[in-house]
Amino acid sequence: MTRLAELEAYCNDLLKVTEFTDYCPNGVQVESESKEVHRIVSGVTASLALIEQAAELEADLLLVHHGWFWRNEPAPLTGMKGRRLRALLASDIAMMAYHLPLDAHETLGNNRRLGERLGFTDHRPLKEGALVWQVELERPITPEELAERIHRGVERAPLHLPGGPREIRRIAWCSGGAQGELVNAAELGFDAFISGEVSENSTHFAAEMGIHYYAAGHHATERYGAAALGGHLAERFGLSHRFVDVDNPV
Repeated sequence: MTRLAELEAYCNDLLKVTEFTDYCPNGVQVESESKEVHRIVSGVTASLALIEQAAELEADLLLVHHGWFWRNEPAPLTGMKGRRLRALLASDIAMMAYHLPLDAHETLGNNRRLGERLGFTDHRPLKEGALVWQVELERPITPEELAERIHRGVERAPLHLPGGPREIRRIAWCSGGAQGELVNAAELGFDAFISGEVSENSTHFAAEMGIHYYAAGHHATERYGAAALGGHLAERFGLSHRFVDVDNPV
């Protein structure tokens, strides 16, 4: 058993939470009555489906990447938000969420783990603490080979918007909804950029700026950080942990 406050303090320090200006609060978002943790269930998004599965697994803590209380969203805990909260409280489950700090972490973060899933080695952030990561391959690959590598890595076929060279060596990526970084990647001379989502203008940016873009799914590219953090906490504090993947095609 570990106190909820101890886990939060440890995670806040580990993930360097104070170094980020985020769109939502990081750390404990909902406190349990017991404030003690034996079992952790981790997942990507704090949806009702994930909460219900955490309750079935008798979790004390739900650890997610996408929590609640996003900037500019309506504040009242009514409707959908009310149902989610009541489900947590009814099972006395605390909820802890880490967004950008979990994307960026150098060993447990979504971008580190996504690079590993894609079979990259020597991958690193563009600069210390950056959300965008990069790799330079020893042997160039074709656009089709990169698409297949992404398909195998995240178990979903990416949407490929062609525009770059036939040989890909320099690749950048950022998990989630980071299609806006496509222009920056092109300006930095990368051959390909990978993220989760796509916008209408992404097609034109890729074609006109000479870069390949692969949209591999917001959920699919962010399944790895919360699972890694949950496993790390379980090992360090002697807790039980299980990652639950509530599938999302987006």
